[in-house]
Amino acid sequence: MEYDIKDINLAEQGQERINWALSEMPVVRDLMDRFSQEKPLQGLRIGACLHITTETANLARTLKAGGAQVVLCASNPLSTQDDVAAALVRHYEIPTFAIKWEDKERYYQHVEAVIAHRPQITLDDGADLVSTLHQHHKDLLEDIIGGTEETTTGVIRLRSMARDNALQYPIIAVNDAYTKHLFDNRYGTGQSTLDGVIRATNILLAGRVFTVVGYGWCGRGIAMRARGMGAKIIVTEVDALRALEANMDGFQVMPLIEAAKQSDFIITATGDKHVVDQAHFEVMKDGCVMANSGHFDVEINIPALEGMAISKHRPRQYVDEYKLADGRSLRILAEGRLVNLSAAEGHPAAVMDMSFANQALCVEHLVQNAGQLSADVHTVPAEIDSEVARLKLDAMAITIDKLTAEQQAYLSSWQEGT
Repeated sequence: MEYDIKDINLAEQGQERINWALSEMPVVRDLMDRFSQEKPLQGLRIGACLHITTETANLARTLKAGGAQVVLCASNPLSTQDDVAAALVRHYEIPTFAIKWEDKERYYQHVEAVIAHRPQITLDDGADLVSTLHQHHKDLLEDIIGGTEETTTGVIRLRSMARDNALQYPIIAVNDAYTKHLFDNRYGTGQSTLDGVIRATNILLAGRVFTVVGYGWCGRGIAMRARGMGAKIIVTEVDALRALEANMDGFQVMPLIEAAKQSDFIITATGDKHVVDQAHFEVMKDGCVMANSGHFDVEINIPALEGMAISKHRPRQYVDEYKLADGRSLRILAEGRLVNLSAAEGHPAAVMDMSFANQALCVEHLVQNAGQLSADVHTVPAEIDSEVARLKLDAMAITIDKLTAEQQAYLSSWQEGT
């Protein structure tokens, strides 16, 4: 079996952590059991470019239990958990190509290693696998049944491809499932981002000015959790509706150029490029800490900061401190890469349980509907979203009410009024 990982001797530690995560993933456990019996993916080749974490390992185990041949690579050079990669190879015999701190060249070598297995289904975090296939391996596209995408950033890229008529096979936007973005993006990103910031810096948040750039579902979660830690929250936005919502949620709203002057922390969660730029660096407080929770490392314009700096050093493992000519120091966490997976362990397994249940069920849906879906970005079928929610409630021993026949009739009629 081919693979490229840091150290196979980390496998025992990785297996322990994978099993620990599975104990928090009851929906995935149920699907793993069903897939192992029914084999809905028998003989299917699946290529996945995902964050190599304990939760991802359990998704890969589920797909393999369903009969698929699964090959994995990392979707970010800093998000790999090396012990998990080792366990995937040794204990689960899943070819894995991922090493934490790998450079860009090796990162794309690993993407190419997955493509070499000629996947029929692709799974992506950020659309690098899909993009590479479309740019450099057009000859393989006709054999691909479909794919899934789990990040906001990736869905944005894929919808751009679809608008340009460049997308050649159907993709299901798992990110847009209610049981994904309402929970994973909000509660998962909220908790894991603060986890990464605190692990990287060990700086007290209480009483500090904490600016969240972007008030999508991820930004909402970050702001909510930072407020819970006692921070004073500022939200910056370009969307009027989201800015209005942030204001009514009790947060200050202002342009980033004003927020930068008073912020102790600035966290980006936009999916866009250079939202923190040179003009902001020029007015930032001494000691300001910047971090990114978006998928790619382009949200903070690090090259511009490096051009301004007279020196740079690393006082802590995930902290780069840039000294400016005027005496100020500005700090960037995890090289501007997504801080929750680079400096911490990513989302808690309990919330990834729903996200990866969506992934597994959407792969099954693609196989069941092979050849019937257009080459476009598709929403998660409502019945899958509802099934994931139902299974999660069952696992939590929570029951809910049901409509009576009279109530159902009332909701489907129009005659009865005041």
